Amino acid sequence: MRKRKKLMQGFAMATAISALGFSTFYPGLSGSGVTGAQQLEGKLILTEESPSIVQLEVPDKKALEKLVELGIDLTHKVHPHGDGLEVDAVVTPSEIKKLAKYGIKVKDTLITEAQWNQRTAERNAAAKQESSIASAEDTLKVLRANHYTNQSDTFLYVEAKTSAGESASTVLTASWVENGVEKSATMQRFVDLGEYMYHWFELPVTAVPDSVTITSSLGGTASSSVSEWLGEDKKGSPKKHYVKDFVDHYMDPYELYERAEKLEKEFPDLVEIIEMPNKTNGYRRLAQATMGTTDSSAVVVSSKAWGHEGGNDINVQFKNPQQANHPLTVAADGENIVVELGTDSSGNVISTARQVAVALNAEADELVTASTYRGNAGSGTVEPGNAQLTDGLNAPDHISRDPQTVKAIRIGKHRDGSKPGVLGYAQEHAREWVTPLVTIETAERLLRNYAHDGETKQLVNNLDIFLVPSVNPDGATYSFYDYNWQRKNMTNHCGPELSDPGARHAWGVDLNRNHSVGSVFDGFVGASTNCSSAVYAGPEEHSEPESKNLVWLADQNPNIKFAMNIHSYGGYFMWSPGSYDPDRVTLPRPTAGQEAFYWAASNEILNDIQDHRGTVILPSRTGPIPDVLYSAAGNSADYLWYEKGIYAWNFEVGADLWDADAKRWRSVGFQPPFEEGHEEAMEFANGLIGLIKVAYSQSKDKQPPSTKALTENKATGPVEVTFETSEAATIYYTLDGSRPNFESPHLRPAGTREPAETLTIDETTTINWFAVDAAGNIEKNYNPFSNSNNFNSVKITIK
Repeated sequence: MRKRKKLMQGFAMATAISALGFSTFYPGLSGSGVTGAQQLEGKLILTEESPSIVQLEVPDKKALEKLVELGIDLTHKVHPHGDGLEVDAVVTPSEIKKLAKYGIKVKDTLITEAQWNQRTAERNAAAKQESSIASAEDTLKVLRANHYTNQSDTFLYVEAKTSAGESASTVLTASWVENGVEKSATMQRFVDLGEYMYHWFELPVTAVPDSVTITSSLGGTASSSVSEWLGEDKKGSPKKHYVKDFVDHYMDPYELYERAEKLEKEFPDLVEIIEMPNKTNGYRRLAQATMGTTDSSAVVVSSKAWGHEGGNDINVQFKNPQQANHPLTVAADGENIVVELGTDSSGNVISTARQVAVALNAEADELVTASTYRGNAGSGTVEPGNAQLTDGLNAPDHISRDPQTVKAIRIGKHRDGSKPGVLGYAQEHAREWVTPLVTIETAERLLRNYAHDGETKQLVNNLDIFLVPSVNPDGATYSFYDYNWQRKNMTNHCGPELSDPGARHAWGVDLNRNHSVGSVFDGFVGASTNCSSAVYAGPEEHSEPESKNLVWLADQNPNIKFAMNIHSYGGYFMWSPGSYDPDRVTLPRPTAGQEAFYWAASNEILNDIQDHRGTVILPSRTGPIPDVLYSAAGNSADYLWYEKGIYAWNFEVGADLWDADAKRWRSVGFQPPFEEGHEEAMEFANGLIGLIKVAYSQSKDKQPPSTKALTENKATGPVEVTFETSEAATIYYTLDGSRPNFESPHLRPAGTREPAETLTIDETTTINWFAVDAAGNIEKNYNPFSNSNNFNSVKITIK
């Protein structure tokens, strides 16, 4: 085991994981739903098992460890149930049979592949409708524009309708002149039982405007004069105008970046798009075919060019020359390769798979490479046949196959590093379709409420907000158009033994296992060095451009103090440490004060999530990752916490839903029907804005903490010392009379999920201490680096 990296003292830990999902092997292959490639009595059966998400009954912890050992693709759901566990997993029928040997049974089938494909079809239909709507200018109609005065204030109320109102991304903005100053407000979309009704807004005004103009994001405009509302005065205070609900279907990375760029054009004073320097490896693959009916006679042929750059045009034919004693020959004519197989004196084909592979590599090396199937000796006789090579990729033509630039949306009135930074990043795991919507909804709310909502303006003016909608655009595109269950990116680090097209769903690196803190390369649990595992950590730490981009973003913006890693599903809210070693020794836990701050901030964030529809993230699913889930070696949030000192949390959107008929909780899955996905996006956008509010509050915190030691000053035997603090703060102390500083011992939690430890004093001792809060304020403005003595001190005399 390599020596672990030294972690800086005082850096707390950060939330992490995203779902340790350990994928399946068959044979030597991981990833449910692997195509082709099942060995049965030496035969190569080119079929595909249909995977499903199921709930497993796992009898005990030992059986759970067996799941991990077998590489089963767990979701993010592990729930104690009686004496055993309920675990959600992506499995194939053959894996279910294998698990039964260890007492692991299927309790319930949650989502089948057919249902996943139905979600894909629904998304594609919604995206097509969105594209159709966006292709033409809309027509606007102002339904009413009124002013009225009640006992509270004078208000402007406007309703308007757009012909493109079925799309949540169609935004209407109202503008008017008030006391010579031009004002504007984003209108709120009103939908009832799925039917678009109109857009509206209501705001207090200091002077009634003569007219109001409505402008659509699609280019439509309409104006109306403002008249007095003649009905009764409304009683009580008006409803606060806060617009939200800007997503109406799952968006692929192309759509996400397009939406981000539109926001930059619309709000140039508040938004810029950051282009990350490390391009992805691209949504691209070599064109391939596996030719043969048994593993010993199969030949895997792969194009030299990417599929979209000519590989898909290559045709390979294995031909029986129908002649005696014919030599094995290979002829390449343009994109056509003809292999005339060798024959014996009776005209029977005698060329083996290995001989054909060698001949192809020698004679058609400008076009293709060839190998036997998965390291087989290739001694079987090749059968005649024909194959058109294909990369197997199905995304529409407007989706680029080239390496992609990962983009971040940067929002703030002052984007120069002078304001505290907050980072929200999503879709490290490709199949988690809800998570990018959280970032887009949050961006829309911050920008469209800026002009008329005081709290939003306060956040945008005083913070530097970074939102990365999709960390993993290649894998996400693959999930949308090729394989719904894709978790990793698309980089194939496997050698020839696992690079045939039957293994195409198993390639890639788990980007939330590719970081350098607590990694599998340092001996931590929860990741794999097997290239086909669902939690494959890559060939080395930070091998992938996507993980390098996150490191770059943190390096370039040291003002980032808070981060949220957005994953699905299960309804968890977690922070560091995120991993432990085989003896279950975790990465260093936060100090008691840091842990208290994590909990205090979580209360605000989780309350904001609950405000949308009452979803409660359970206490049992809130806390440091090992306390509520399992180990995730090399996750990104641990990197941000330990290396950068960023308070980093981890959302797992998609809390269980109560099934009133069955009287039980139901899992929602990675890609729930959009009606549910929409609600998850709305509530966790609340939560992400909650984190932004926490960051703002902390940035305004200039008040040092205060502390008090609770103990007896004189005693005849050992005494316990506890400390009372005015807020979440870390206490550094000495027991030898020396000045305390940041290298002194600090109070730690007394145990897992417990408050700060107590000090036991059994001889006359002077305790010197000071406290520092999460904002960096030091008690009594004490300077630990100087010779000042304004620290706290108490002498305890033991007689």
